Amino acid sequence: MFLVLFRNRKRSDIDDAAYQADAAAMEALARAQPGFVSFKSYVADDGEVVALSEWADAEAARAWGSHPDHARVQARGRAAYYADYTLYTSDNPRTHRFERPSA
Repeated sequence: MFLVLFRNRKRSDIDDAAYQADAAAMEALARAQPGFVSFKSYVADDGEVVALSEWADAEAARAWGSHPDHARVQARGRAAYYADYTLYTSDNPRTHRFERPSA
């Protein structure tokens, strides 16, 4: 398992419709990539966004990171959408799991 955590804050002057269209297109494209496992995104009360994607391995995540369509939207994000962001990656993170037994 390989995790990618993308923390970001949007600029106050973004074209929200353009951003939403790009985000939807990128999520659909990511889901079609080899090694894609899951994606979820959360927005905090202060506006910060945390997006978490899970990949089969580091190679799959790197391939997604360098996909030509993704690279173009990443550049647009830096130019027009994001005030700041931080990307974290983790290969084989330590995992603890709890599942309530069925009654």
